[in-house]
Amino acid sequence: MRKSLRSFTLRAAAFGLLLAGGLAQADEPLKLGTTAAFAPPLEVAVAEAKAQGLDVELVEFTDWIAPNVSLANGDIDVNYFQHIPFLENAKKEGGYDLVPVARGVLNNVGLYSKKHKDFSTLPDGAKVAIANDPINGGRGLQLLRKAGLIELKPDVGYKATLDDITANPKNIRIIELEAVQLVRALDEVDLAQGYPHYIRLAGTHDPESALLFDGLDNPEYIIQFVAQPAKAKDARLLKFIDIYQHSPAVRAALDKAHGKLYQPGWES
Repeated sequence: MRKSLRSFTLRAAAFGLLLAGGLAQADEPLKLGTTAAFAPPLEVAVAEAKAQGLDVELVEFTDWIAPNVSLANGDIDVNYFQHIPFLENAKKEGGYDLVPVARGVLNNVGLYSKKHKDFSTLPDGAKVAIANDPINGGRGLQLLRKAGLIELKPDVGYKATLDDITANPKNIRIIELEAVQLVRALDEVDLAQGYPHYIRLAGTHDPESALLFDGLDNPEYIIQFVAQPAKAKDARLLKFIDIYQHSPAVRAALDKAHGKLYQPGWES
């Protein structure tokens, strides 16, 4: 019942705005910012939207900073690449007035290695790469804790930093890198935090080959459609979100892009 109500509410809101002339900006494309990992299914949604008379322009960014800067400046109408903890940290650091509008996908994150088959063979002083931003880096540290490689202060959660490490029995050397660069680091390190969607794009190894995944039971990591408050009820945006969440063609593209390592966050 909860899933159906959420879906009905979104569709009703979009329909109501359409009746009220909410597509007054119909001559202007809806500008949606994203990153490479999320682009393929969004491209299918853009094509679906076009067939329904909605013009959407996809703007692809190469880092995780510019999408929020561009959104806050009004250069794009919405972005889709971040979960709420990342958004809240970006708002705190950048002073942005941005809000989550609707849920997207929930992705697994794992620990990958090209040199080792399990954690027991990691040498003393092994090089381990994790994300360098405060939130995804904390997620990487939680993975290392789950793997038994480090211990952390109690209850730090995804806000964990290197200063929160209380034990490191293998003396692993943790290297912090921009998250989108982690897949490239696998040739240089013993172990790296990895995002299956980026690994699939890189085509360097099997995205399902992680030694450990963090699991799909962390709803705080659901990717969100994010906009300025004034654009949160834009009928163009609500219509596009409805297409993304309910189009069979988009679902097929999501399955192709993410395999079995994701869940539709709007259904949880």
